[in-house]
Amino acid sequence: MVLESSSSLSVAIIASDANIKNNVAMSIAHIHTHDKLLIKTIHHAVNITSTEAELFAIKCGINQAMHIDNISKIIIITDSIHMVKRIFDPFVYSFQVQSAAVLSDLHYFFNCHANNSIKFWKCSSCLK
Repeated sequence: MVLESSSSLSVAIIASDANIKNNVAMSIAHIHTHDKLLIKTIHHAVNITSTEAELFAIKCGINQAMHIDNISKIIIITDSIHMVKRIFDPFVYSFQVQSAAVLSDLHYFFNCHANNSIKFWKCSSCLK
């Protein structure tokens, strides 16, 4: 299913993950288009939660993918689907600032063209 989706020139697939080791969070986002790795970003931060790191990886992936020419569909693959649901939660919670940043990027992406779309797929990080 991933290979079928990634063969289209208008689809960007973002695989994101984050983990924490010794109080250092590492956020990773791989962006694939047309069956090839286009962008790989790795960010390190100290004293943040894994949730913040996950949201940051998702935000970086969306931000970079929406600036690739002719991208009309973004697919995000993450093991933190529960965090994705929080992005669209209107209630006040501790990660709302990061969620608002993701929503801002999505707002821009959807306003660029009426047919732009985004999908979120859950995939456990232990599946590699």
